[in-house]
Amino acid sequence: MRKGWPEVVESAVPARLDALPWALFHTRVIVALGITWVLDGLEVTLAGAVAGALKASPLLHMSDAEVGLSASAYLTGAVIGALLFGWLTDRFGRKRLFFVTLGVYILATAATALAPSFAMFAIARFVTGAGIGGEYSAINSAIQELIPARFRGRTDLGVNGSFWLGAVLGAIASSLLLEPGRLPADVGWRLAFGSGAVLGLGILLLRRYIPESPRWLLMHGRVAEAERICAAVEQETSATSPPSSPRDSHPRIRLHVRRRSIGFADLGITLFRTYPRRALLGVVLMTAQAFCYNAIFFTYALILGRFYAVPPERIGVYLLPFAISNFLGPLVLGRYFDTWGRRQMIATTYALSGLLLGITAWLFVAGLLTAATQTLAWTVVFFFASAAASSAYLVVSESFPVEVRALSIALFYALGTGIGGIGAPWLFGALIGTGEVRAIAWGYALGALLMVVAGAVAWRIGIAAECKSLEDVARPLSWAGPP
Repeated sequence: MRKGWPEVVESAVPARLDALPWALFHTRVIVALGITWVLDGLEVTLAGAVAGALKASPLLHMSDAEVGLSASAYLTGAVIGALLFGWLTDRFGRKRLFFVTLGVYILATAATALAPSFAMFAIARFVTGAGIGGEYSAINSAIQELIPARFRGRTDLGVNGSFWLGAVLGAIASSLLLEPGRLPADVGWRLAFGSGAVLGLGILLLRRYIPESPRWLLMHGRVAEAERICAAVEQETSATSPPSSPRDSHPRIRLHVRRRSIGFADLGITLFRTYPRRALLGVVLMTAQAFCYNAIFFTYALILGRFYAVPPERIGVYLLPFAISNFLGPLVLGRYFDTWGRRQMIATTYALSGLLLGITAWLFVAGLLTAATQTLAWTVVFFFASAAASSAYLVVSESFPVEVRALSIALFYALGTGIGGIGAPWLFGALIGTGEVRAIAWGYALGALLMVVAGAVAWRIGIAAECKSLEDVARPLSWAGPP
């Protein structure tokens, strides 16, 4: 027996979880945990939609560059929060951390609403981002480990796509709260951010009914608890759908019980020695989508205001169709990631969105767009780009062992956001500030190129993870051999 691994456990829990039909339990998991993306969508949309109100605020009076800088502060916080909370999630469990991260978000977004100065506003945005980044790590890993294998692709894309439900809420809230004459100039945007804190409080109650991941429990030797949770889910499921096979017929897995926590050194060895091609794929996909999304979405309101003279109170109207399209993309295309295949769909959605964005950049330079047609063009582009971006999270959350799943998600989110996201809002804010159409178009062209390249990389080295157990996609580090 290997030193440091004094105990071996054996269980069929992972296979039993994957064999379950869809039930109310899985819907409950999606609602309670998937709200993370709704909150992120709400935050990001509000940050863009209230840009004009922040610039007109008699207290903050932000410049275009400061609007972009506050967006970068949010993303910087998300990177740091993802790494910190991702490590804690793998060490202390999924359930503990998805309460902590949501609590951080609620407090920080409330502080954003009360910010008396640009400095405090930026700090609050940084901490808000930290909470959301931590949510990505804790929630993605929990969802992956609780959802049956044959539904994992479409579910993950649908959950990530729910970001845009938050965007719809943000668009509606900003349109109502920023309408001239309805509220004082420095009140509407504060109420908009405060709505996120109220929504978060409601979700805290729902999360009480979501169990710890049985896969994580097995890894830590808590077999009885994992079996109890799995049996409870099976019992709930059998009330509406009979089991497809006897419980004792499922394949079993043997694991060494882990007595020490995974560190960044273990993660580095796992990613870059054991799975270097998957690591490269994750970095490329996350970077491309982060640059494309953060560059365009965080500066959406600035483009409409400067080049199409759209007043701040009307920005939400233009964001609405864009957000709906982004939500429908993963919802409509998601099932093909489980049927046609991961590699094929990832490559197709990335390449299509890049080509369409390039065409949009050319139309923008040629002066052939209005506020309405610019929105229509972005709506078409991001129908595919939204599915592509969601698939990046799917890849990095299912391609690596359970012991490092949350930390892997955090690392790739941090790398992608750090390389492609943090500087993008600042860069585009500066480009928009120049008023030069060609300069902005070159920025869009860069985003288009990154998406096309990412699609080509996915086609070349993507993995066929559709309908496979997580343990078959990536063998656990604590694997103890066949039963």
